[in-house]
Amino acid sequence: MLNVIGLMSGTSLDGVDAAVIRTDGERIDAFGPDISLPYPAPLRQRARRILDRAPDLPPDDPELGAVEHALTLHHVDAVRRLQAVAPDIDLIGFHGQTILHAPDRHRTWQIGDAALLSRATGLAVIHDFRSADVAAGGEGAPLVPWFHAALLHDVTGPVAVLNIGGVANITLIDADRTIHACDTGPGNALLDDWALRHTGTACDVDGKLAAMGTVNHALLEQMLADPYFARPAPKSLDRQTFATALERVSVCTPADGAATLAAFTVEAVRRTPLPVRPMRWYVCGGGRHNPVLMHGLRVALGVPVGPVDQLGWNGDALEAQCFAFLAVRSLRGLPLSAPTVTGGPHALSGGRLTCAGLMPVPSWIWKAGSMEQATPVRR
Repeated sequence: MLNVIGLMSGTSLDGVDAAVIRTDGERIDAFGPDISLPYPAPLRQRARRILDRAPDLPPDDPELGAVEHALTLHHVDAVRRLQAVAPDIDLIGFHGQTILHAPDRHRTWQIGDAALLSRATGLAVIHDFRSADVAAGGEGAPLVPWFHAALLHDVTGPVAVLNIGGVANITLIDADRTIHACDTGPGNALLDDWALRHTGTACDVDGKLAAMGTVNHALLEQMLADPYFARPAPKSLDRQTFATALERVSVCTPADGAATLAAFTVEAVRRTPLPVRPMRWYVCGGGRHNPVLMHGLRVALGVPVGPVDQLGWNGDALEAQCFAFLAVRSLRGLPLSAPTVTGGPHALSGGRLTCAGLMPVPSWIWKAGSMEQATPVRR
């Protein structure tokens, strides 16, 4: 078992989540402290401009380098704060900041300087979790289902975990423990952008704006006509995939636009093609704090829907914990993806190891693959 810090910065661009777990990459032995470190507004704005330019951005762009450096230092700050209360850390799982995800073009791009992070913290770093699967023809996302499956080891399926971050994705564990997954559609990103545009706040706090509005069903159906929704799972999205939805709802009042975008997220979940119907749903990510989304899901899905906190999980730290878990899986050469999860040709490991902050490299790193095997979840 290793003590690992996981780092996640999602497509909502709200900041860095960091969390400590003790794991062998198959079981979770203990949960440690966690922290959320918001991006300062100027850094968030600079990161958003990089994200908007990403499809045509050269890798030597000076502003890209400056933003990557600043984002990495923000991650360093998060790690050091956790090290102050949990000093015995073995490894970091560093997702980085996604600025482009285009698996149809065999591209996925997460920025962040793993070598700088390793040097600044004195720890080995696993990073670049997605590119191996994308290179093999998979979607490279979602990756969190492996962690969900480990947490749900004693829960009878079929059960679904819905993560509503910037993009929404689902993990379905069926009755024989097979994992199915895909991105369902927009999560919070469109609502966040709409709220920022019309209220100056970074999100629709407590769904108050959407709660005052009325759904424009004609616009909703236009948005749901996007070819993405006709594709079979597994499938994945970029944050910008549905950016034109903001222009569609620009004819609405702020409240009606928010209500329509919330309905877009909910209806995309309802229409997601799944091999079996979940008996219950658990929701994680920032979207679980939005009463409009949660009520809409309960009505649309017609089965129990609740926050993952009902299971005793930390819904705010879950993705950071996940990348701590995946870091150990990577170190041991265990799968990070599978055909029913990312659509790749077969189960694949992934991730890259950086030990720039370690001299000499500890021998346990090279022996990690021989850790005692746990009983695996069936996949």
